[in-house]
Order: sequence, then C-alpha cells, then structure tokens
Amino acid sequence: MFRQPLLACLVTATIAVSPTARAQMMKTPDATMPAKPPAKTVPSSKGEVHLSFAPVVKRAAPSVVNVYASHVEQRGTSRSAMDEFMRRFFGEQGSGRGRGMPGERAQKSLGSGVIVDESGLVITNNHVIDNMNEVRVSLSDRREFEATIVLRDPRTDLAVIKIKSPSGGLVPMPMGDSDALEVGDFVMAIGNPFGVGQTVTQGIVSALARTQVGSSDYQFFIQTDAAINPGNSGGALVDLQGQLVGINTAIFSQSGGSHGIGFAIPTSMVRAVVETAKGGATTVRRPWLGARVQSVSADIAESMGLDHPTGVLVASLQPKSPAEEAGLKRGDLILTVDDKVVDDPEAFGYRFALKGITGTAKFGILRGTTRSTVSIKLASAPETRPRDALKVRTRSPFLGATLVNTSPAVAEELQKDFASEGVAVSSVDEGSIAARAGLQIGDVIVAINGAPVTTTKDLERMTRASQGMWEVSINRGGEVLTSVFGG
Repeated sequence: MFRQPLLACLVTATIAVSPTARAQMMKTPDATMPAKPPAKTVPSSKGEVHLSFAPVVKRAAPSVVNVYASHVEQRGTSRSAMDEFMRRFFGEQGSGRGRGMPGERAQKSLGSGVIVDESGLVITNNHVIDNMNEVRVSLSDRREFEATIVLRDPRTDLAVIKIKSPSGGLVPMPMGDSDALEVGDFVMAIGNPFGVGQTVTQGIVSALARTQVGSSDYQFFIQTDAAINPGNSGGALVDLQGQLVGINTAIFSQSGGSHGIGFAIPTSMVRAVVETAKGGATTVRRPWLGARVQSVSADIAESMGLDHPTGVLVASLQPKSPAEEAGLKRGDLILTVDDKVVDDPEAFGYRFALKGITGTAKFGILRGTTRSTVSIKLASAPETRPRDALKVRTRSPFLGATLVNTSPAVAEELQKDFASEGVAVSSVDEGSIAARAGLQIGDVIVAINGAPVTTTKDLERMTRASQGMWEVSINRGGEVLTSVFGG
C-alpha cells in the first residue's frame, strides 16, 4: 500500500438538479421543517454536460495548503565510516536523506493540508509530519508560514498543525457531512502531487465504508477514482458544495502512481480530531468498551436467523468494564451504534470511537431471537497502574523494544485483550535485536528463565544480569510461546 491522500471533485448545483427539482427549490420552505435536499439526477442536456467545475474550485482551493516538513538533526563530532566516506567523496551531507548544513542531517516530507479554522489550524495526515520537528505551510496565494504541531493522532493517521502568526486572509473550508455521501457522487481532490503545486482532479465516490485498507487503526474510508499521487496526502476531498468531506490518505498502487483507487478519511472522524485540537488537548481520548468483538460469518448469521452476515459478535468481556456494567453478554450480536448500522469490527470500532468520553451510546443488539437496546456509558479506559515505560538498552532479546505495564488503557491503545497484569511490548525498533528475535507489539512477557515477570522493573532487573542463555515465554493472543536465545 502506497499511502497517499485523495481529493474531492465538485460540480455546480445546476448539474445535479432537474427542472422539477429546481422549481421545488424556489418555493418558500416551511420554517418548522428542514429543507428537503433536491433529488440527484444525471445531466439532462448537452448544455448541462458542458458546465464547469471552476466555481467550486475557486471556492475550495484557497483552503488547501502545501505542507513541507523536515527533521533536522545536529550531528556530533564522532563520525561513522559511512559519514566519513560521504564527506570525503560527496561533500558534507552525511548519510541521511536530503542535504543540510554542515554538521546536520535532514529528512524531508512533502504533503498537503486543509485550513479548518480562521486561527490557522490545518488538518493533514500524521504520516506527513511523523518524526518531523520543523513544518512550513505554503498557501494557494504563495505566502509561506512556519507552523507548529498541535496534535498527532497516529491511530487515525491525522494531525493538526497551526500556522504561526498568520497575517490574515486565511480561508477555512467548511466541513460537509461524509455520512450523506453516496456511491456515484461527484468529488474533487485538491493537493500538491509530486510537489508540482496545487492540482485539482475529479472523479466520483466509487465505494464507501472501506475497512480493509490497513493505513490506520480506525478504517472506514471513502473510496474515490479521483487521481491521487505522492504529495496529495492530507489534501481535501470536496463535495459539490465546496465542503470538505474527507482527507486523502492512501492509494492502492503497485507502481507508486494513481490507478484510480484512492482512500480518504471521512469528515466524521476529522471533525472529532479538529474539535479536540480546538479544545486545547494534545491527544484524542476515545471511549472504552471493555469487550472484544468478532466478525459474523455466514454460518453464524444462519444460526441466528439472519438473512445475511451483519453486526459484530461479543466474544469476551473485561470485568468492571462499561460493557459488563451495561449488561452485555458473550454471544450478543451488536447491530447498531446510535442507529448507525455496523457490519464488521472495523465499522463498529469507527462508529464507537466517534462517540467521545461523555454521556452514553445506545447499542442495538440481538440476543437469541430478542432485539433490544443497551445503553453504554462513555468513558476512557482506566490506567489502573503506572505504565512505567522501559526502553531496553542492555544486550538481551529485548534490546530495541519498549515495554510497559499492562492496564485497560494500554490494552485499548495497543488494541489487544490482556487477560491479566503483566508487561507488554509497546514498540519494537526496526532492525533491532528484539525485532530479529520475533517480538511483536502486544506480546506480553510471561517469564524469563522460568522467573515470572509482572512489572517493567522486574524485566529491567533481569536484563541487567549477564545470561548465557535466555528462555523467554510470551503470551501472544492467548497462546503462550517459549523460545530460547543465546547470550
């Protein structure tokens, strides 16, 4: 998967409105009733086909920006053999990506973003600014500003940055309702592909609620055939009214270029992240259910009297969790979240994550042959004990791994179900000894050389001791695996 953003294409209202619908729109609406949207129709004449997308582009384009991010690292006086080779034969640029000043190593990233508030807040993809410490924003009128990183949310692949000292004239893009999109709707993608400058492409919504893309934890993507290419990440997917309906984030490609399958994060999730940033928080807090759910197969659906597989099945419950306190039981089938249908675990996780951490959410469930509604208290997962993060730096099978004490909060972050307290792997450096040893995020260390491990302090003490052999037992998804490593 080559991760890129998608852009939306707009058309004028005239294209989509028939003469009958236009006449209806001229009537004065009843003040007590919401205005009924016009019926969607195909162009009915050659003149309508020749109408232009230009008015929508003029409205939306000033809100889309180019994002230039870099990570500049000061190098010490000691040099690796590769650094010395690069200095002698190619000049003072080191072995990092990009060129920097003498004594610096620079990494660079290019993407797009969308202004969502007059104060200078810009939404973009997290992978555009990931690991970066310097960000600049270029507006459509070619003004450039430094920006600060306000919020990163890797689980949605979204981030919020803020333009420093904007001189006025910022045009925020209004947010549309991504839930109102239908397959076949016109959209436009606006961004900065390949760094050539602001570019507009058009297409249609080719699918909704895509959940097998793999670019974030919460997968519920809008799919479009509007051309998306490297540099579009973080750009705008725009509807017919010039409103933001998605943030382009990924493309399906075997060559790195657009093949007509792109994915955007819906504004229902974008709005939650932006509101968090506006409230001054630096992390997005999401509700904790305290239950594991699984997909419904055709056999399960048939056994429950369903016409087709739908909903998610409750597989397990954690003690004293909101799910258990609400009366959910193992085997319950969750069909809806606040009347929104959920067809698989990804759709359920997305819908539930949007609810925030105050109030309640209503689940429509099927228990046996009885349908009912259950009210779930919305609250963040508790950190029942300090995580005491440990980055292992001593030579052992854990070198290069970061480990934390387990808790419901850690389980929620890692999307794992920890049956008991222990020490979990929260990250593994690429190419490290821990990676080569096969450690994976979410593994729970059970024992080392037969001695139980319950806290990160236990593990730190054990890894300090020189060992000839390491016998490591881990719990991975409920199965205990034991491996032996040389010292």
